[in-house]
Amino acid sequence: MDQKAEPLQAPSLEGFIPLIGLHQICGALLILLVIIWTTYYRDGFSWTSNPELEFNWHPLLMTIGLVFLYANAMLIYRARRNVRKQRLKLTHAGIMLFIILLTVIALEAVFDSHNLASPPIPNMYSLHSWVGLTTVILFCCQWVAGCISFLFPKLQPPLRSSYMPIHVYFGIAAFIGAIASCLLGLNEKAIFTLGKKYSTFVDEGVLINCIGLLFISFGGLSVYLVTQERYRRLPRPEDDVLLSR
Repeated sequence: MDQKAEPLQAPSLEGFIPLIGLHQICGALLILLVIIWTTYYRDGFSWTSNPELEFNWHPLLMTIGLVFLYANAMLIYRARRNVRKQRLKLTHAGIMLFIILLTVIALEAVFDSHNLASPPIPNMYSLHSWVGLTTVILFCCQWVAGCISFLFPKLQPPLRSSYMPIHVYFGIAAFIGAIASCLLGLNEKAIFTLGKKYSTFVDEGVLINCIGLLFISFGGLSVYLVTQERYRRLPRPEDDVLLSR
């Protein structure tokens, strides 16, 4: 069995290692630039004592959670293909749960920054907020459905198999929604805070544009790596063992 599986695995990994390396570099650089933007240009972080600085937690935590960690959670089956699938399932679900925690904190930060401002800023009127909230709801529904479908030991394998394409599709759709929401939010923040200076190529405006390009690059690499059939994790005999055993 092992000798037959080995030739199938080698071509499936062609180009995977350089791409996953580039993917991680883009993700790390993306987080670094967001930190530079929020600390150097937007004056750092606070909580309710300074609502304007509390807002800065929102782009940082959303970038870490719904972009970087989300992409790595989607790719964990391909990047850690030699780990037992039961462990990968639990790790995948655990990362997703941590993302939900970061998202809740990020949403609390943005709502506080609006409600505690003087005068208060309206909530949920922009396209960014609509796309973002839709993405968060879809993500949470995905997590609940995934736990029921793939971690519930007594669920029949045919039901898991029939749900898998749906889970994959909406997982990628939610990730694309997260990237789109980040781009809309960046553009909205640049226009509101920089105003006419944005068109004069000020340093902060250029940095925001570079962050946007990194969102697109990282998102594109993530979707490419997770949708390429040749990079799919090969099934193993123990994959169908129930978690309860």
